[in-house]
Amino acid sequence: MENQFYIECLDCGLQSKFEITSQTCPRCKSAWREARYDYDNISKSLIQRLHERPFDLWRYRELLPIQDPNQELIMGEGGTPLIRAANLGKMLGLPNILIKDERQGPTSSFKDRQAAVAIQALKEAGVTEIVLASTGNVAISFSAYSARAVIKLWAFLTSLVPASKMREVALYGSQVVKVTGSYDQTKQIAGEFARQRHLYYDNGSRSIPSIESMKTLAFEICEQLTLQQGPPPSFPWRAPDWYFQSVSGGLGPLGVIKGFEELKQMGWIENVPKIGVIQVEGCSPMVHAWKQNKDIAQPVLLPQTLIATLATGDPGRTYTLLRKKMLRNAGGVFESVTDEEAFRAMHYLAKMEGLSVEPASAVAFAGLVKLVRSGHVQSNESIVINCTGHTMPIERNILGDGWSKNVVSPHALEENTEEGLLAALSQVSIDRFPRILIADDNAEVRQLLRRILHTQGKYTLFEAINGEEAIQMAHNERPDLILLDLMMPGKDGFAVLDTLQKSPETANIPVVVITAKELTPAEKSRLQGHIQSLMQKGDFLTDELLDEVRALLG
Repeated sequence: MENQFYIECLDCGLQSKFEITSQTCPRCKSAWREARYDYDNISKSLIQRLHERPFDLWRYRELLPIQDPNQELIMGEGGTPLIRAANLGKMLGLPNILIKDERQGPTSSFKDRQAAVAIQALKEAGVTEIVLASTGNVAISFSAYSARAVIKLWAFLTSLVPASKMREVALYGSQVVKVTGSYDQTKQIAGEFARQRHLYYDNGSRSIPSIESMKTLAFEICEQLTLQQGPPPSFPWRAPDWYFQSVSGGLGPLGVIKGFEELKQMGWIENVPKIGVIQVEGCSPMVHAWKQNKDIAQPVLLPQTLIATLATGDPGRTYTLLRKKMLRNAGGVFESVTDEEAFRAMHYLAKMEGLSVEPASAVAFAGLVKLVRSGHVQSNESIVINCTGHTMPIERNILGDGWSKNVVSPHALEENTEEGLLAALSQVSIDRFPRILIADDNAEVRQLLRRILHTQGKYTLFEAINGEEAIQMAHNERPDLILLDLMMPGKDGFAVLDTLQKSPETANIPVVVITAKELTPAEKSRLQGHIQSLMQKGDFLTDELLDEVRALLG
């Protein structure tokens, strides 16, 4: 039996038929629309069918924008366990903390829900080639499901995404396009690439299948909470008092709230939970807008976080819709935590609950701790936390060379950095290294390093354009840290290191070598024990990559 649903424009109210390749309202061209279903009939019929169905995402297929799920594309998505966090609960004085363990999806991320529904809809519509932009997990999920559906995927990833995630995307056969730029710039390039080639582009929060897929989290949570009371399940179902999730662009909680709203509309739950939306402090535009009581979030142009998967600087209208839904229902709060708080949460989750989670997941747990301490969450309340994913690196040696294409955002040198470099320099403490010497003969590299450091704190910076100047400044200025290029005219970086090591005044200055040179084993051995770390420069300054951008977008 075909699903009976329609799409309603959030701006002009037009009701129209769902066509996945038509991504805007036929009347006003708005990209913001929602699916509506025959809730009265579904509420009566679906509850009678659930006992016959496996506990997975497709258990609720009447409430999804798919006419006939293709069984060959299903990989066990959804149906993830709801685990009681007894030890964490004891630490926080909260006996009712439950973890929705999305690490147990096909690619170890809650994004498997999004990819599963989207690829089903695309396959149903006969689409054979698609484009998306990602900070990691969504590209991995879409790659797996695209491979199964024989759909070609162009995955545009910001260069700050960990290389292990990029390799996994490539392993599935997707075309990886690494963009030296922010995630927001990556989305712009990917969108333009899709537009010029007339390809389907996944719009995240503006994608009907993506929003609808996240509802299934709400459905499962309420059914699982009810079943925990013991069979037969009581009716109406139980909803938690709180639902927590870390966010980047906000797609997840936007879809989850819609799921809770639909359950309430059908009479399956009595109340929509409060929502805890947690961002990382170095990129938290939603939190800033919420605390200033604003309907629109001001974009963050320069995210300052090591947790790249949460570095969406511009949430756009998603924040506005989230805020409206939260205020309309039980409420909730937007809060942020630091990188350090998230990393600390990773440690105590592993040690107390036996859960190894990625940093983005840990952000939600750190947010819970913060809100408990501030009094927002009460000891008698029930809390469900979305454990969004588990990072599982792919072996680097099985792909060979040429598995990705590289492009540079036109503004990359103004706002962004080469993969790994920002992460390394973000660990530089202003208290330990307030005075830094940059030694590089390339003016553009020196400019880039200055901008990176200025985003991290108020450092006193010195610049040397060759080896002789570097040695002289090291003696005269006594910097706390040296960023040293190996390939400079006159005395190269190796000679500079040798000279600095011979002088008691400079021998103990920490050195980070930043080089484009492919080092031989002998050269690496020569550096060992004399530098703090070694960073490889990328190709972000070459004309070839600018040509690559033009070729890809032409």
